[in-house]
Amino acid sequence: MIFSLVLIIILSFLHDVFSRDLIYEDDEINHEIERIWCVVRYQSRIETYNYIVQTFHFIGPFLLNLTCSIILIIKKCQQKNTAAHTNRPFILILQEQIIENKHLLIAPVVLVLLGIPRMILIYTSKCMKSADDVWLYLIGYFISMIPSMLTFLIFVLPSKFYKKQFDQTVARYRRMIQKRLLLRS
Repeated sequence: MIFSLVLIIILSFLHDVFSRDLIYEDDEINHEIERIWCVVRYQSRIETYNYIVQTFHFIGPFLLNLTCSIILIIKKCQQKNTAAHTNRPFILILQEQIIENKHLLIAPVVLVLLGIPRMILIYTSKCMKSADDVWLYLIGYFISMIPSMLTFLIFVLPSKFYKKQFDQTVARYRRMIQKRLLLRS
């Protein structure tokens, strides 16, 4: 599954490799400085394809995560309902499971919200007219990295299980460091 996913992602962005050009530019003030720019030039059909691929790579994981979370919660409800043999309505068990596993539903939504600035830049940005525009692209690049950097806050801290595992790991490393410090002194 992982191999096929990597292959699909590579194949869907293959057009980007063939659309890049290197442009050599001399500095008008100081002729000793030469800049090399990597420019992407899409034909109109390939540009449309690129927008579709970017949108799919943005919405696809969100829908997959959300769908898997919903299926997981419903399956857990069904297991609890059959195991308990109670006459409690399924909707009450479902509400309890949603509250208990709300982090599974919140995480994909937060990731999409954090990814919206990147999508805005993809659809609105054009070629840079001067070196002053570089800040817009640099900020957009760093904004697109925020979801990866916030994985710990989005997935670990809201989950009771992962937070417990994290706390146990930190405590184990703390004890190990304290032992080594005591042995040295």
